[in-house]
Amino acid sequence: MQKGMIVYQSKYGATEKYAKWLREMTNFHCVEASKAAAAEVEQCETVVLCGGVYASGIAGLSFVKKNINKLKNKKLAIFCVGASPYDDSALAEIKEHNLTGDLRDIPLFYGRGAWNESKMKFMDRTMCKMLQKSVAKKDPSTYEPWMKALMCAAGQNCDWTDKKYLVPLLNYLNS
Repeated sequence: MQKGMIVYQSKYGATEKYAKWLREMTNFHCVEASKAAAAEVEQCETVVLCGGVYASGIAGLSFVKKNINKLKNKKLAIFCVGASPYDDSALAEIKEHNLTGDLRDIPLFYGRGAWNESKMKFMDRTMCKMLQKSVAKKDPSTYEPWMKALMCAAGQNCDWTDKKYLVPLLNYLNS
């Protein structure tokens, strides 16, 4: 039986970067969600999904949902990646929105990703611009952490990825 497997879905590269760092730190097999096979999952003791957060949804979560019966007796964790700084309440909302039913008890971890509008697909860039315009109408003193980050990142190329975000996940995996 394999020790572990990392399944990831990355749109712009930050999640893939975390998945590869995690592979280096754990020696787990690492595979894109679209190429992951259920038979591989069955051969592992531990499975980690790494997925970007887009419009409050976790990319790649459909793999976990589809294979939840094969994952029930495994150590399972989800590491999500977003452009916003870490915020307990925002992470709780992501968990409440995504981890329902059989997924409710899966531990969720967070790493800050990157922001590069020039790499964004047209629809993503357009949605971000619309969101920025909406947030700009608010009083900056009332901004939530994600709103501050969104407004500061506008027009910038930012990479906040850092191995330190993997430490809580590694501690869980080693417990």
